[in-house]
Amino acid sequence: MTRRDAHTQSVSCVLCNAGAGAAAGAIAATFVCPLDVIKTRFQVHGLPQLSNGGVKGSLIVGSLEQIFKKEGMRGMYRGLSPTILALLPNWAVYFTMYDQLKSWLSHDETHQLSVGANMVAASGAGAATTIATNPLWVVKTRFQTQGMRSGVVPYQSTFSALRRIVHEEGIRGLYSGLVPALAGISHVAIQFPTYEKIKLYLAKRDNTTVDALTASDVAVASSVSKIVASTLTYPHEVVRSRLQEQGHGSHTEKRYLGVIDCIRKVFQKEGIPGFYRGCATNLFRTTPAAVITFTSFEMIHRFLISLFPPEPHPHAL
Repeated sequence: MTRRDAHTQSVSCVLCNAGAGAAAGAIAATFVCPLDVIKTRFQVHGLPQLSNGGVKGSLIVGSLEQIFKKEGMRGMYRGLSPTILALLPNWAVYFTMYDQLKSWLSHDETHQLSVGANMVAASGAGAATTIATNPLWVVKTRFQTQGMRSGVVPYQSTFSALRRIVHEEGIRGLYSGLVPALAGISHVAIQFPTYEKIKLYLAKRDNTTVDALTASDVAVASSVSKIVASTLTYPHEVVRSRLQEQGHGSHTEKRYLGVIDCIRKVFQKEGIPGFYRGCATNLFRTTPAAVITFTSFEMIHRFLISLFPPEPHPHAL
């Protein structure tokens, strides 16, 4: 991301971060939505029984075929609308907050942060975006799994789903899974410092700056950092998805009383593997998604900065 001498971002910098983040998120969400659908279903309902016997190598392809046959193309893109609605502000707010916090936490003209300071910046930005967008992630999870539950009146649109959840479950329903989602801040606390360090290493290797890295270098940095962070923090996603999904329908159907109860029951019934349901699919989905998101962000951000260069801050040193 562009380095600045001033610690305070100009309006153009904020808008460039927000615009590039929103665009990158929308592009990535559209590209990987079918994989996101089956990942969510794996997390909530476990592995499906496929007609080919469930051969592991064909699990992802077989699941996609099964969804397409039963629910058509629409089933492959369930939850895309709330996902994009969530990702537009998610990445717009995240990249803006992250860059602002990095600017505040840096103490020299290079704006290079320690690992600890970078983790604080990533965590702070993550907390803000998680709280702001959790209701939309709840809707996304419900949309992606509603085709698997009979006797439940399906949601018709994102906004009708939000209204129904508030009516049937109260405001609390919109924040189902918030605690494990906040625990997921550990994901970005690992991913972003790792991403920054890899970019710095590649820049030094090529005797250039992080702002001049090629798209392929950004892709390498984003993919490696995503794989590391996803593998270490995946169990919280399973817990979050199960808590978010269970409110869909009658209040008497709740399987889990809370985060601790969910963790205990998953461990008792499924053991450690239960916390990694859909992990391979998740990596297959999130790694290209991260590459698309970060590479798109960096390239779009550079383009926007060239169109709207930041004006010098009057109090810049």
